[in-house]
Amino acid sequence: MVRNFATALFASSLLLTSGAVAQEFDDWLQEFRAEALAEGISAETYDREMATVEPVQRVLELNDNQPEFVKGVWEYLDTAVSDTRISNGLNNAAANEALLNRIEEAYGVDKEIIVAIWGLESSYGAIMGSYDVLSALATLGHEGRRTSFGRSQLIGALKILDREYADRTQLKGSWAGAMGQTQFIPTTYLESAVDYDGDGRRDLWSNLGDVFASTANYLSRSGYVANEPWGFEVSLPEGFDYALADRSNRQMVASWAQLGIERADGVALTDDIDLNATGYLIVPAGAEGPAFLVFNNFRAILRYNNSTSYALGIGLLSNHIAGDAKPLVQSWPRGDRPLSLTERKSLQEALSQRGYNPGPVDGIIGAGTKAALRQWQRDQGLPADGYASSAVLTKLLQS
Repeated sequence: MVRNFATALFASSLLLTSGAVAQEFDDWLQEFRAEALAEGISAETYDREMATVEPVQRVLELNDNQPEFVKGVWEYLDTAVSDTRISNGLNNAAANEALLNRIEEAYGVDKEIIVAIWGLESSYGAIMGSYDVLSALATLGHEGRRTSFGRSQLIGALKILDREYADRTQLKGSWAGAMGQTQFIPTTYLESAVDYDGDGRRDLWSNLGDVFASTANYLSRSGYVANEPWGFEVSLPEGFDYALADRSNRQMVASWAQLGIERADGVALTDDIDLNATGYLIVPAGAEGPAFLVFNNFRAILRYNNSTSYALGIGLLSNHIAGDAKPLVQSWPRGDRPLSLTERKSLQEALSQRGYNPGPVDGIIGAGTKAALRQWQRDQGLPADGYASSAVLTKLLQS
């Protein structure tokens, strides 16, 4: 396969096309060709489509700083559940009510959730992304912290083209390779996209029937059940052990009620929900912010995007679209700020140096880092919420 990098030198400044970087990337594409062909991609498709692929620096930058993970949750929600997004959601839900009702009944997924995902992923189809999906995924597959993801999704995108499910002009999307009005990554498209109207194409770009049905199909396969709550805000009793607020700690509603947890809106915790339903507690901004009890449908939304901020945004936006939203009782700690990548690594290093085990120093505040941070907080007599705030980092470095 011959590639012309001379032309690329005059392309967008976002492209990493100079010298050794371009040659290294070109060599990687040649090596990856064998992997793609072993997965059933035809040589003709690979050579034709990959000849115009370029590495994109901006993709690497965004890979280390996803807004769902580096913004304060309140800042993220200000955009995700803005007045404009709510208003547009209500209008779009009304305009497509009959179609949404049919899909809700067929797949067992609440239409408000479908509309909320549509709104958050593409502003109701207005913004689907402008990155060339193959270039974005090749960039991720070549280097960075998610090379396995990039390689597998690049294979998926090539299968879409090879099987003529879509053409290259349609494969525009996010920096992470998500496509269409509800932003399916290629493997999700291959597994869950639906040809709802039977026209022979699974069109997530312009066919709303396919868009809504595919979204509902994915959520249904992820365990979503209609007419069950995703979650709600709760109030916690004084002296509550925040170490219990962890995704791995799932308890029945009855058990949470026995711990003194109540719904923040004053409705009894056990009203309108099965006492045996299992949920877990989240405190997205630590002990200083709101707490939520979330259930099975919240976990299904996380399968769409494994970010608590994202899933919370979908849940709250869907409440507005359904017409039953209530203002949060506990305010967000807006005076706080999220940690930068360097600061997150510094926190992990400090925990390790003090005898706690956060796992790899990678800047990702995952389960291991949260567990180590909780143990340090507990030893310091602080609320063990595992929340990596700037204030906590300052105390940690001073300890």
